[in-house]
Amino acid sequence: MGIWITVIGIAMAAAILLWAYRVAHRLDRLHVRTDLAHQALVAALDRRAAVARTVAAALRSRDDTALDEFGVDMARLADCAESSSFARRENPENELSILLGKVAAATREIVPPPTELIAEVADAQTRVVIARRFYNDAVRDTRALAQRRPVRLLRLGGRAPMPEYFEIIERVGA
Repeated sequence: MGIWITVIGIAMAAAILLWAYRVAHRLDRLHVRTDLAHQALVAALDRRAAVARTVAAALRSRDDTALDEFGVDMARLADCAESSSFARRENPENELSILLGKVAAATREIVPPPTELIAEVADAQTRVVIARRFYNDAVRDTRALAQRRPVRLLRLGGRAPMPEYFEIIERVGA
């Protein structure tokens, strides 16, 4: 009888260790996924800032004072957004989204309209939306697993910081 209790105890300990190993490994893979999604999001945001600077240069090249001011503001916001740290980037990106949403309205009077720039802005905006969704999905999955009570008690997440969501405006109408 005593041998069976020992065998059952060893089997339970092995099952718990196997579970802990699998959860720690899963959490590590989720952190890697979050890091890769973070890099993709930063790349999409940087690309959108570059597109915004291109649009700003095109608007400043016109002989219209209103468009020139619009271009200066857009270039300033693109520089501000790109130079901000990731944790402080949400507000400048939101302002840039609002300004980029007004591009079509501001360029209606330009003949011929810069359709290639408008298409480039739309593509950059779409890529930011997709990258943000992937990043926030990875953050959600990582946080859900890391905040479970057994995972916290056994410290299976190690010293990895808890990832934060990135919330910006997805679509802005003109």
